[in-house]
Amino acid sequence: MKKITLLILAFLSFCVSSYLTVHEEKKEGLILKPKASLSAYGFFKGDLKELNPAEGVLPYSLNTPLFSDYALKARFIKLPDRTGANYDAKEVFEFPKGTVLIKNFYYFNDFRKPEKGKNILETRLLIHEESGWKAYPYIWNEDQTDAFLEVAGGSKEISWKDSDGKKQKLNYLIPNMNQCKGCHIVGKEIKPIGPTARQLNGDFEYKHGTKNQLIHWQETGYLKNLPETEAIPRIFAWNDPHAGTLEQRARGWLDINCGHCHRPEGPANTSGLFLDYHTKDPFQLGIFKTPVAAGRGSGGHNYAIEPGNPDKSILVYRMASTDPGEMMPELGRTLVHEEGLALVKEWIQSLEAKDFEVKE
Repeated sequence: MKKITLLILAFLSFCVSSYLTVHEEKKEGLILKPKASLSAYGFFKGDLKELNPAEGVLPYSLNTPLFSDYALKARFIKLPDRTGANYDAKEVFEFPKGTVLIKNFYYFNDFRKPEKGKNILETRLLIHEESGWKAYPYIWNEDQTDAFLEVAGGSKEISWKDSDGKKQKLNYLIPNMNQCKGCHIVGKEIKPIGPTARQLNGDFEYKHGTKNQLIHWQETGYLKNLPETEAIPRIFAWNDPHAGTLEQRARGWLDINCGHCHRPEGPANTSGLFLDYHTKDPFQLGIFKTPVAAGRGSGGHNYAIEPGNPDKSILVYRMASTDPGEMMPELGRTLVHEEGLALVKEWIQSLEAKDFEVKE
């Protein structure tokens, strides 16, 4: 009898152990904490610098991306198996725990000839952990064989030839974890910025052909509850005059570059200046709006946006500055985005003062 009891206990112990092992393996299958190197995640197959996504890692792009000193970005997303994101028409999609957003920053050695290769400087991961989203910066080594976690960030000297064949040189800054929070804070939580319906509502060239990203995400199980295409908002490519109106393209540029802070839930909400996609009120958008706190950041101008006068608009003044005490956006760039600045100036020039009320 005693022997039978011992056998039963041993069997039960084995069952419990097996159950825990299986569930631990399932939980370990989710990426809920950072690893020391980028290669350790298994996001890419083959030569790491080629950024060839492994099974279950999906590439994507934004219609109008954030400006980062002319760096290009290769974006990917990894979701837990058989768990799709929930569609949201206004905000970033609701992604399940274990989701990882992967953003690689690089420069072509010669922007006229991409076949001459690229230099990847950093990879930023946003991991949806048990306690919420966390941002982790990985810096690539000189041999371009791997990238390693550097919570303190860093800097790298980079040079390239631009699309005009002119040699450019830059001390490229890689943000630390706290600086990442500066842009990704919504309310009191860290959240992604880019993957919204309006930014993903565009075509992507996949290996099997070109398709609307949102439709592809739905078909592959990455997205749930997608409405009819006509009901989905869209930001148009800022640099394509044929894709949208001047105002739509300028507002799209402001939304991704400024709107994540300048919105009612953002860290710059006390300014009362809201540059996000959803703001409709001209005054909140900055038209004939005086600054809450005047100073040298105003450049001596009266309004955030003075219709018809971009050179008298504080918004333009701060976009054109590289002074850390004046420039906007204040993080993520050291250079002026000359083309984006020209677009916003053209939009402000097109506005007519008589169409707007001056509030005292």
